[in-house]
Amino acid sequence: MSDRNPARRSGGEVERATGQTHSTPAAPRSFLPAPAQGFGVTFAQIFRKVTTEQYPFEPKVTKPRYHGRHVLNRHPDGLEKCVGCELCAWACPADAIYVEGGDNTEDARFSPGERYGAVYQINYLRCIFCGLCIEACPTRSLTMSNDFELADDNRQDLIYTKEQLMAPLLPGMEAPPHPMRLGDDEKDYYLRVPGSSPAEPVTEEKV
Repeated sequence: MSDRNPARRSGGEVERATGQTHSTPAAPRSFLPAPAQGFGVTFAQIFRKVTTEQYPFEPKVTKPRYHGRHVLNRHPDGLEKCVGCELCAWACPADAIYVEGGDNTEDARFSPGERYGAVYQINYLRCIFCGLCIEACPTRSLTMSNDFELADDNRQDLIYTKEQLMAPLLPGMEAPPHPMRLGDDEKDYYLRVPGSSPAEPVTEEKV
């Protein structure tokens, strides 16, 4: 037996099929005709203040915590903070980061630890600027700047290499490779006493 008028639920109750359907017309939301309602939206926008941005002639000011282009930071002596752990690549949901770690030697030292990021690439065709990579970085090597002008007409140019992502050398820094200047061990870089070097503020380790 086929049921052409199945039961319908309305407001938690079951409406029995009676063989007759009754359609209730929807109440009009406005007494104005549809064309007048459409023109009303247009007229409402006419009297609003227009905000015109003179970009790119006037650079747009972003918020301080805006997620823009990535930066690979350095220590105060110029050594790289990246240790090639690849945690940023594992945390990236878009698979936009590629890292190859290399071993430091006494003749060629690029970071205070045993390893460094020999190859570092970010594919900005995939990157969604979520910031999960900087949350996963254990050494605060990877941060995000306010630079948002990344448009290009060549796909290959949107794959940024390590040389493009590295922070510039500031006064007092020396381009690696070179020996450690802030201490004899890598712990002197990451567990420094505040005020011992012009680096970022570091809190003392609690025992």
